[in-house]
Parts: sequence; C-alpha cells; structure tokens
Amino acid sequence: MTAKFVHESAYVDEGAEVGDGTTIWHFSHVMPGARIGRNCSLGQNVVVSPKVVIGDTCKIQNNVSLYDGVVLEDGVFCGPSCVFTNVTTPRAEYPRKNLYAPTLVKRGATIGANATIVCGSTLGRYCTIAAGAVVTKDVPDHALMAGVPARRIGWVAHSGEVLRADMVCPVTGDAYEERDGALVRTVNKSGLGGQPQDRQANVT
Repeated sequence: MTAKFVHESAYVDEGAEVGDGTTIWHFSHVMPGARIGRNCSLGQNVVVSPKVVIGDTCKIQNNVSLYDGVVLEDGVFCGPSCVFTNVTTPRAEYPRKNLYAPTLVKRGATIGANATIVCGSTLGRYCTIAAGAVVTKDVPDHALMAGVPARRIGWVAHSGEVLRADMVCPVTGDAYEERDGALVRTVNKSGLGGQPQDRQANVT
C-alpha cells in the first residue's frame, strides 16, 4: 500500500490496492481485493468492498458505501451519503451473492448527495445526477438527471456547468450540439475532459 495518508481510525485490509497520493479519512474501511487509483480522496465513514474498482482522481464524500459490482472510472465524484445497491431483489433469508448486478460509473460523472443508484445501471461520461435522485436505468453521457425515478432534464458540460439554450459552457467557452439524442462537443477551448477513447478504470 502506498497511500499518501490513511487516518489512524481507518482500516485498509491486506490485499487492498491503494494508489499514490490517495487519502483515506476517519472510520473508513477498504477491504481485501479492492483497487483504488491515484490521487483519490475517501471521506469519513466510506466503505469499499472487495472487487470494487476506483479509478484515478475520484472524490468520495462522507458516508458512501461501494459494494461488490461497482466500478468508478477516473474523475468520478460521489456526493455525501449517495447510495449504491448491488442486488435488485434482496432478502435477508435468501442470500443473493451470485446475483450481484454491476454498476459502471464512467469518467468524470458526478453523483449528488443522497442520490440512489440502483444496480445494473451505467452512468455516462460527465453526467450529473442531482441530489436525491433515484437512477433506475442507464444514463447518457453529459445528461443532467433529476427526480424519482430520475429523468433527463438537461445537459451538462465537461466542466459540470448546466448548458443553456446557446449550448455554450459559461465557464470554459466550450460549445456543444445535441445530435440524435446525444451531446457532442463541437468547440473545445478549455482542453477539459476527453474523448470516447478515454480509458476505463483497469478491470480484469
């Protein structure tokens, strides 16, 4: 383990992999077989289960549990107390360990505080899930999702800014177009973000 900082109250079990520059704060627990990339931040009371994969530069805020089947690509933000599931029909008396459904959160995505991500979903690159939303299906790249169940209410730029009618990011000046139900960046003034060939977190 080569983490930059692990608080004395946190546990990083033998067999977990933690990248350089990553910080793990109070009362968190990283289990054997979990893989965390470089320069990540895990807040207070974060649990990372075995087989979970977290890419580089991810930020996971307080009280988030990542269960088996969850994969975060690079640059993912998980807001405080957001929830992931890994079984669609849980029963305490009938174990479902062979029925875990995967959840993939792609590069640059943001999940708001107290949002719930129902397992079996893929969250697209640079999407934003509003606070308290419940995601029950796949989310397109750059989609702004809100509600219960979550639906797309707009588009967000690579920077995370909500795009208005002119489809120009107010912070970076990047320009976008909606084509066939998807968002395409047509002008990249900022150099932010990547293209579809961006690597996923290394999963084997």
